[in-house]
Amino acid sequence: MILEMKVPSPGESITEVEIATWLVEDGDYVEKDQAIAEVDSDKATLELPAEESGTITLKAEEGDAVAVGAVVCLIDTDAEKPEGSASAPEAKKEEASKPEETVSSSPKENKTYATGTASPAAKKILAEKNIDPDSISGSGKDGRITKEDAVNATPSMGTPTGGNRGSSRSKMSMLRRKVAERLVEAKNTTAMLTTFNEVDMSPIFAIRNEYKETFKEKHGVGLGFMSFFTLAVVRALKMYPAVNSMIDGKDMISYDFCDISIAVSGPKGLMVPVIRNAENLSFRGVESEVKRLALRARDGQITVDEMTGGTFTISNGGVFGSMLSTPIINPPQSGILGMHNIVERPVAIDGKVEIRPIMYVALSYDHRIIDGKESVGFLVAVKEALENPVEHLMNNDIKKALEL
Repeated sequence: MILEMKVPSPGESITEVEIATWLVEDGDYVEKDQAIAEVDSDKATLELPAEESGTITLKAEEGDAVAVGAVVCLIDTDAEKPEGSASAPEAKKEEASKPEETVSSSPKENKTYATGTASPAAKKILAEKNIDPDSISGSGKDGRITKEDAVNATPSMGTPTGGNRGSSRSKMSMLRRKVAERLVEAKNTTAMLTTFNEVDMSPIFAIRNEYKETFKEKHGVGLGFMSFFTLAVVRALKMYPAVNSMIDGKDMISYDFCDISIAVSGPKGLMVPVIRNAENLSFRGVESEVKRLALRARDGQITVDEMTGGTFTISNGGVFGSMLSTPIINPPQSGILGMHNIVERPVAIDGKVEIRPIMYVALSYDHRIIDGKESVGFLVAVKEALENPVEHLMNNDIKKALEL
C-alpha cells in the first residue's frame, strides 16, 4: 500500500511550512516514527516523523514551501526492509565514522625565482605591502621582479590587493523571514520609545555568592539573574498595569496575570518561549522553567504553544557583551525590558566614589498605551527591587524565599 504523508498543522493560524532539511534520501527504507525531515514554520522548527515503515519517495525539495495538508512524501508500506541495511541516519553515522581515504595527487607546481617570478627580497616587500606579485611587471631577466620593482610598486586605487572578496547567497529560513517581518511591523505600527536606567548589582551578587551553591545542591538548578529580573518585572507590572496591556483595535486589553516571554538564542535564530503565570512562581520555579525552556529551544524541541501568548518580554543581550541597546517590542505586547552586561564602574555612594558592578537596563514601550510617567515609574520599580531584593522580592527572609 502506498501511504501519502501530509504536512500536519504545527499550530493555529499556520497555513504552510518550509522543508528545511530532509533527514533521509529518496528510496531509503524508513522505520515508523523515524524523523525523516525538519520543517520550518514561521514560529518554530519541528521534526516530521514517518507514519509507517517502508520505502520513501520524496515529493518536495529542501527549501520548498508546502501547504499544511499537502502530500510531502509517499511511503510504500509493502516494501521489505533490506537485510543488513541500517536506517539513513545510522548509515550516515557509520559513513562519517570511517577513516578518510588518502588521495594521492601530484604536487602543485610552484613558481621559483629561477622561472621568472619575484626574488625572495622582492616577495617579502610585496607581502608587506599586500600586493600580488602577479600584478607586477618585472624589469629583471626573463621578467623577474627585482627588489627595486617591489620597492617602487604601489597598489592601484580601488583595486583588490589579494584579499578574499568572495560572497555567498543562501535562502533565509521561514522562521528568520517571519522574525524580520515582525521586527519591521513593530517599528512601523507602534509608537516605540525607550527609557534607560542603571542598576547596582552588588546586593544580588552578595546573595548569589552566599547561597548559590546551597541553592543548586537542593534544587538542581543554578541561582541566576533571570529569577531576580523576572520577579522584579512581575512586581513592577502589578504596580503599573498599563505596561501589562495590549491594544486590540480601539480597545485596550489589560491582564491580571504575568506571562513573561524570555528571548533566547536557538540554533534556528531568536526564539521567545513564555513563562506562564510567573506571578505564582518562586525563585526556584523561575530558574527551573528558564532552564527547561532554554534546553528545549537549544535542542529544537520548542513548540508553537510555548512561544505564544506572552504579555511582556525580557531580553538579555548582556550574555553577548552588549553594554546598551534599545530592544524592539514583541507585538502585540506593549513593553520589553533589555538587560545588558555587568561592568565595574565608579559611582557616587554617600558622597564618596566607589566601584560597583553596574548594569544598564532599557525599557522599550508603546507610547500609544503607556505614558512617560508609567514607563519611567515601571523601570524605577524594577531598579528598586533589584537593588533591594531582600525587602522587595524576598519579604526580608532570604532562606524562605530561596526555599533553603
